[in-house]
Amino acid sequence: MSGAHDHNHDHGHSHTHEGAACDSESAGYGTDKVRLEALVTDGVHRIGDHEGPFSIHVLGIGKTGSNVVESMLREYAPGGAAAGSETPFRGLAIDIGDAELTGVTTASAALSGDLASAEVVDLPALENEALFSELRRYREFLKKEYPRYYWNPNYEPWLPNDLVVPETGEHFPRAVSKGLYGVDYYTGGEVAQALDRFADGIMSSDKTPLVIIAFSLVGGTGSGIVVELARHLSNIRLGRRALVAGMCVLPADADNDELKDGRAFIAINELDCMVDADKNKGVMTVWGDLYKNPFTAGFFGVPQNAVYNAVGDLDAAHKAIDTGIAQFVLRDGGDHLYESIKALNWMNVPADAWHPATRGDQTDSWINLLAVGIGPADTPLVGEVTDSAAVEFVEVRAFGADSASAVTASLSESLDPVVGPNTLAFAGSGATTVAAFIPRLSKLDMSWFVPAREAYDALDWESKLMRHAWLLDLGVLLCEPSTRFEGVGGECLLGCACWVVVPHLAIRGEVEQLELSK
Repeated sequence: MSGAHDHNHDHGHSHTHEGAACDSESAGYGTDKVRLEALVTDGVHRIGDHEGPFSIHVLGIGKTGSNVVESMLREYAPGGAAAGSETPFRGLAIDIGDAELTGVTTASAALSGDLASAEVVDLPALENEALFSELRRYREFLKKEYPRYYWNPNYEPWLPNDLVVPETGEHFPRAVSKGLYGVDYYTGGEVAQALDRFADGIMSSDKTPLVIIAFSLVGGTGSGIVVELARHLSNIRLGRRALVAGMCVLPADADNDELKDGRAFIAINELDCMVDADKNKGVMTVWGDLYKNPFTAGFFGVPQNAVYNAVGDLDAAHKAIDTGIAQFVLRDGGDHLYESIKALNWMNVPADAWHPATRGDQTDSWINLLAVGIGPADTPLVGEVTDSAAVEFVEVRAFGADSASAVTASLSESLDPVVGPNTLAFAGSGATTVAAFIPRLSKLDMSWFVPAREAYDALDWESKLMRHAWLLDLGVLLCEPSTRFEGVGGECLLGCACWVVVPHLAIRGEVEQLELSK
């Protein structure tokens, strides 16, 4: 089945479902539950004859993103999920230092023909003097990018003057990664040129392009750069015309202690203010529509705990997850990714506009878990979400597995969804694997969110600053309260009237907690 692209409504595969009874009187899809049941009984998210074929474009940032791009390329080799496929793949891997980029280059060179290829960009780790010389020009950069930008006469770089820039191969704080990317981008460096070529390939594709931006939530480079790169690609170069999905590897219980230092709280809140339409409008009210949510196809979070528990080694788990992402995205020419995007869109549209062609805004429940790399006997997501999480829908896709009943039973017991788990079975080459899709969760549904907030609260001010990224160039420290307007977020770094029209309690997740406790 690998490489086949069948646009029949059911793909010719078997599918079973649990917990979804729908009678003929439901044809108007008038209730939320009926809308969910339509995913199972009517298959409204299954690909149709008029959809596809697709081309796949993956931009990987930092170690995790680069490794995902490398894994994509390796799936085009014999025995891989894309072996024999006619689906074009273009990758772009960006990192500070080339340690993780060498594998991308090697994997790309090993493939014959031009069906699958990738480019790499090694961002230079500028020394203090060179970095600050360009950071002091940031007002010029932002004014050229967006004429509405307020020219702040007190502007200063957001980084401390005595900053010692890490050596290549060391950890780069998010605030530093953002600066290194911005300087290279705004001065017309290699990263800007590579983004141009990547975007040109997307817009010139003769197939429907599916674009993924892959990174780690707790990576200093990936999550530090993505906050600017995503809008530079999606909002500026692509004009929000392409389907661009975020693909973020989430924290793991087995992560080193240094990754549990509060950075996940900041990174998820920056994404929350990008993707949640209400919060995003509060950002755009002050800073304009260039800061509109760049993830036009939704946002997927990839959990790690189940894979780690199965293999018992963090490095091995990372490799299995990289491979799992690649296999899910590339198998059957991108159909599975597209159907997940389509299901998400179906659930997000207003109840009075249920047609699947209608595109709805994301709510505060914008995190869509995509568990990959799990085996037919694994128990995914146990302990991954809180007991208070209200799960609407679960879908399990089994590739080459005789049965995914253990996975289905575990998800049913641990998540108790309103509808599902819906189980779909597909033929597959190579090792049997299972993927599970759990849409529309909030940051408060993540078991690591509150501990990350507590770790953030224990940091001193400069440590908080160095772990921020988004809006720092505008003088905004997102997760701190505004010093000018009571009740909203965004402390001003530069003594000016900088803020975001988002309640500070909503950024901290405390408004939602109060609502849940009622």
